[in-house]
Amino acid sequence: MPAPVTLPRLSWGDPHSRRHALLVHGLGSDAALMWRYAVALADAGWRADAVDLRGHGSAPRALDYTIEAYATDLLHTAAADDEPWDLVVGHSLGGASATLASANAPAWTRRLVLIDPAIHLSDRDRKTVRTSQQRAFADTSQAAVRAEHPDWHELDIELKAAAAAAASRYAVEQTSVQNTPWDVREAASRLTVPTHVIAGDPAVYSIFDGALAEEVLRNPVVSMTVVPGTGHSPHRDDPDAAAAALLSWLG
Repeated sequence: MPAPVTLPRLSWGDPHSRRHALLVHGLGSDAALMWRYAVALADAGWRADAVDLRGHGSAPRALDYTIEAYATDLLHTAAADDEPWDLVVGHSLGGASATLASANAPAWTRRLVLIDPAIHLSDRDRKTVRTSQQRAFADTSQAAVRAEHPDWHELDIELKAAAAAAASRYAVEQTSVQNTPWDVREAASRLTVPTHVIAGDPAVYSIFDGALAEEVLRNPVVSMTVVPGTGHSPHRDDPDAAAAALLSWLG
């Protein structure tokens, strides 16, 4: 098992809440970019903690950027009361890492929500992700983010630009190189906690659809919602609908 690093975190909500959620961002992002889910959960009475993954934000840098290493870090990230997390929400890479963590240690979280998770990346998806990351590193200005995502909230534009500037380019590139093939389908088949996927709209762009979604949904603990009109980041493309999908499933 890879040696863990300690992940820095941001927190929202009442620190004394009995409901604790861990939020895990995607490749090239950071903890702050999970703010939409964090605010929705905090407003609903939760304590929400979001972490910077290794090589991202202010987290420690390392040489190992396998999904197993990311998952190991998450398993060593404890809730405030050292009890299992009541909920873990993971986007993209964070979703893949949380899937592996939960499959390997079912007591780690009581429920799991995966936001357009990177369960398995085809060659086409890998190329799309690589091109997107190259653009992000080539120009980390807010103007560049705004040009690519003109409908995003101004805070998301500001935070996405900051995340790109703070992330290690080496870490992001090695995450792709070291996870070839990129595939945690077997782990998804072993999930035992209630799990819900909030996916982007395939008509826009999603990395969790078609045969992959059908395969993962064969596990009876997994259910799914598609947020219409959104791409790979539903919480930035239609934050109200994405938050509603999360809260509706939590009940």
